[in-house]
Amino acid sequence: MISAEKLVISKMTPRDLDEVLSIERQSYPTPWSRHAFTSELTANVYAHYFTARIDGTLVGYFGMWVFFDEAHITNIAVHPGFRRQGIGERMMRFAFEKARELGATKMTLEVRLSNHGAQSLYRKLGFEDRGIRKGYYSDTNEDAIIMWKDDLSPDAPPEDKVQWML
Repeated sequence: MISAEKLVISKMTPRDLDEVLSIERQSYPTPWSRHAFTSELTANVYAHYFTARIDGTLVGYFGMWVFFDEAHITNIAVHPGFRRQGIGERMMRFAFEKARELGATKMTLEVRLSNHGAQSLYRKLGFEDRGIRKGYYSDTNEDAIIMWKDDLSPDAPPEDKVQWML
């Protein structure tokens, strides 16, 4: 696990795009284009994109749209060399916090039917399956699971972190 102090999450800028696109190409069969990211960063008023860095190295990124009381995760990726170290979870928890600051009370996303690792993380974070989008991913015609988290309020502390007064 990467320590909280080492992971720095900040707003994505166009200067980040070369590194973002490198991770994007390593993570998805049909990666987003530079134009798609640039449009999100410069023209979409609902879009909020962030990078995650360790010692200056880009290790992940995510994007979301926030409108009214809903947030929608548009994409999220962790560099293959940094996966399974808690970075994806930390980015999602950061997304919850930012979405709440922007007025969202719930969050949704789509995930590939074959992406069991991501589904497991999302369920751990309180997302529930709500439906299937048939043929959602045009590159493979794979279905997507629609997942929702209905309550973005801060999580209760884990049981082992609670101090009971006797």
